[in-house]
Amino acid sequence: MTGALKAAWGLTTFVIVAGIVGWIVTGRPVFAVFLVLGVLTAAGAVLTGRAERDAARGTAPKEGPTP
Repeated sequence: MTGALKAAWGLTTFVIVAGIVGWIVTGRPVFAVFLVLGVLTAAGAVLTGRAERDAARGTAPKEGPTP
């Protein structure tokens, strides 16, 4: 896991926790946007981690046309 991927998971955690705390403290549902952004960030981290593992194993799709 690279530093950038660790940072993405850290950002995901921070955004989701900030959304939950903000929603509980203020009672305003506008903080649900933070939860949605956290989930989207998590999806990006999962896809990045998957691509990183595939590249390390050599199973990533080859670039260019297939003959």
